[in-house]
Amino acid sequence: MVRTPLTPEERERGERLGRLLREARAGRSMAEVAAVAGISAETLRKIETGRAPTPAFFTVAALAGALGLSLDALVVHCALVPAG
Repeated sequence: MVRTPLTPEERERGERLGRLLREARAGRSMAEVAAVAGISAETLRKIETGRAPTPAFFTVAALAGALGLSLDALVVHCALVPAG
């Protein structure tokens, strides 16, 4: 299956998500947070660095739970800002 290229706005949203997750993780290790969320540390690393800018909803929800973030806060922080 061929994946449609991401727009610059979508890439920026992924970068904002990654920054938010890194900040929320604070002093905890990637391995610790990933284990609590039930994902691999490699997956978390890719999300945090923007290499996986469109993670699955359930992955984001699991990370939010592991980090004590609300999904509402993630939506507000990572929403696409319309150009104009």
